[in-house]
Amino acid sequence: MASGETQATGDGASFDDLMLAYLTKVSPTKRAPERDRWSAKALYAIFSGRTLASIGAPEVRGYIASRTADGIAPGTINKEVGLMSAALNWARRELEWDTLNPWQSRRQREPSGRERWLTQEEAQCLLSEAQRRGDRTAHLVDFIVLALNTGMRPGEMLRLEWGRVDLPRCRVEFGATDQKNGKSGQVPLNEAAREALSSRASFRALHCPASPWVFCAKDGERIVNIRKAFTSCVQSAGLEDVHPHDLRRTCGSWLIQAGVPIERVSELLRHADVAITHRVYARLRPSDLADAISVLDHEGIRLSR
Repeated sequence: MASGETQATGDGASFDDLMLAYLTKVSPTKRAPERDRWSAKALYAIFSGRTLASIGAPEVRGYIASRTADGIAPGTINKEVGLMSAALNWARRELEWDTLNPWQSRRQREPSGRERWLTQEEAQCLLSEAQRRGDRTAHLVDFIVLALNTGMRPGEMLRLEWGRVDLPRCRVEFGATDQKNGKSGQVPLNEAAREALSSRASFRALHCPASPWVFCAKDGERIVNIRKAFTSCVQSAGLEDVHPHDLRRTCGSWLIQAGVPIERVSELLRHADVAITHRVYARLRPSDLADAISVLDHEGIRLSR
């Protein structure tokens, strides 16, 4: 069969053909294309060299079972399954490939969301450990401070460009394609956040003035991942079960505990729906709810025995 016909129908197309097309044409347009690459790496190890026609429901079930047996988290498996499903749906729609999608509707049940957040003492221990390591983790110090004081997502900070930072007006601006909720918005900067960004600006001026990235190396290239250095600092600080995203959750938790209305916290964290904020943080304000119900005592409504 001619290659043009194969391209038009998908007949005989391989897993490699699909991944190459999707990772080249679609993934780069996403906010976090590296996620697709990480998922694809796991899939390549099993399916590279195979035709799409040879990968049916039994093979998909086997892949999921194998990954589960290896101790891979359901959320990670769901990203891998989701990549294959999205790629096949795209190929059917845009390339007009006549191929089935045995990956669809196979998401695994994920455990309830993480509730880990840092106390003030834990946050200071983590920050002190990063500071103790000197210049080699200076970017991590700024990352931690910025996350705790803005609630920005780790990926948002690592992809942040100077063109969206407005230090004089104390804000970071996001376009609709920059945020998870798909809306444009702003993140206000307090003094600590401004200092962290000013530190990054000084680093840039000294080493790589032309770099567009806030978090970059001396050669101006973007720092893609801070997980290894972050995990090392967590362990050295004597902390347990702390991930980079927990810094965002910590910011929200501190705001709630300080009495900031949950609706305002939702706006600051840029949740798509205030219900998300309620689900994650409402449990941290039981005294707030007790104060609310006690209003009845002062309104002459109380009926007592």
